[in-house]
Amino acid sequence: MSGRLDEAFARARAEGRAALIGYLPAGFPTMPDSVRLVRAMVEAGVDLVEIGLPYSDPLMDGPAIQQAVDIALRQGTTTDVVLQAVTEVSEAGATALVMSYWNPIERYGVERFAAALTHAGGVGVITPDLTPEEAQPWCEATERHDLGRVFLVAPSSTDSRIELICGACRGFVYAASTMGVTGVRANVGSAAADLVARTKARTSLPVAVGIGVSDGRQAAEVADYADGVIVGSAFIRAVLDAASTNGAMSAVSRLAEDLAAGVRGHADVRVR
Repeated sequence: MSGRLDEAFARARAEGRAALIGYLPAGFPTMPDSVRLVRAMVEAGVDLVEIGLPYSDPLMDGPAIQQAVDIALRQGTTTDVVLQAVTEVSEAGATALVMSYWNPIERYGVERFAAALTHAGGVGVITPDLTPEEAQPWCEATERHDLGRVFLVAPSSTDSRIELICGACRGFVYAASTMGVTGVRANVGSAAADLVARTKARTSLPVAVGIGVSDGRQAAEVADYADGVIVGSAFIRAVLDAASTNGAMSAVSRLAEDLAAGVRGHADVRVR
């Protein structure tokens, strides 16, 4: 399955651009609507989707994602529901990862989760609070089931720490553009470009930037130096601000189109 993850980045690279990665929690605002919204994102230009596994203690997440996760949990979204969402979006042609804190995976069972995700058609997992030192069982399970595993580097990471994290990744490396919780920002921040440069010096894997990107202009800025642009809070805010499900679908599609235009707008000047 991780081959499909590699292929998504390879396709974007062949077009001289960054891959666009969108995030939405499963079960938000309802299970059926979350699948419909993810499909709309993909149809409008998103290359990869992160299906969020709602968790009651989302330490890294800002207000928008916390609100969405709370709605999903009140809808009764469980790990099995998340896996069903992955199945449905994968059957619709999307390349889907799961974004999850470690506790839900550990409680579900590491081997059981890896096997179930592969069966659902998922290509990997982003684990923002799992460190390589504590990840041996997870690394072994992802190898057995051919899943990508994505760890995070941050502006505060030392060069030796970045090298360690990159060595544990499979698929791509997630570069958090700034310290702090997720959320849209007026500017992505200059630390992101430096972090990507330091990370690229230590790995041949694609490096994707998340936290703060909210529109096509910012996506184009990040696409100048990163292999992937990750957007989450902006999609959630579009849904939260919509007056209806149809309105949410339209808002998510418009945002995805704007972001896709951003990452594609630099195709003629990107150097690979």
